[in-house]
Amino acid sequence: MAKPIRLDKLLSHMGYGSRSEIKKAVKQGKVTVNDRLVKDSGLNVDPENDEVYWQDTRVMYRDVIYFMMHKPQGVISATEDTRERTVIDLLQPEDRLLKPFPVGRLDKDTEGLLLLTNDGQLAHELLSPRKHVDKTYEAIVAGKVSEEDRDLFERGVQLDDGYVTMPAVLHIDHVEEQSDGSFTSRITLTIREGKFHQVKRMFEAVGKRVTYLRRITMGTLELDPGLPLGRYRELTEQELVSLQDHAASVKAKKTQT
Repeated sequence: MAKPIRLDKLLSHMGYGSRSEIKKAVKQGKVTVNDRLVKDSGLNVDPENDEVYWQDTRVMYRDVIYFMMHKPQGVISATEDTRERTVIDLLQPEDRLLKPFPVGRLDKDTEGLLLLTNDGQLAHELLSPRKHVDKTYEAIVAGKVSEEDRDLFERGVQLDDGYVTMPAVLHIDHVEEQSDGSFTSRITLTIREGKFHQVKRMFEAVGKRVTYLRRITMGTLELDPGLPLGRYRELTEQELVSLQDHAASVKAKKTQT
């Protein structure tokens, strides 16, 4: 059950103006609660059960939001930056009101699935190093990715700082020889942790270089193939429930071990 909330706070959270602007609008008779005209912007309302209207528009309150973004290259996974464009800058003004943040990060030159939310608990469950949430990437690699690389990734790769990664699943989708005799490989890689530049560093550890990288899954969440690059949408109820159940199941398994 939702806690009561001041009418002016509810309306300001949903983008209807500042507290002073809303106070003025209420006095002007623009707001009704349960079909009754109200004059007190400080009135406590039940956001789940009370029907609040701004003139003829029903105000649907929410305090948590979940967006799937198809992150493009050239923007950083941060809430603000004085020099760079961030993923928050790609949101419409009304979708910034509840202060969503990116769950994890994708490098500036990496594309793909990014979850933005203000649900701190879910973010923690997905990002905690102890949870080992699967993340799958598609990549183009300069070099001939081999079965030997695949076997090494399955055992764990030693990175440049000495850290040995958890076992990862590498699929070699296509290897093509270029006109100059070099090779380009298309691969799909699933990792269970999120070290800094991990995918790129894993391939560097076997003498190869990632030239293109896109994340396509995080836990049970899959990048919508119909979502254009640079766009975002709210998670469907099924996507959200599946992601929450997955995070809860991982937490339960860790508690039992």
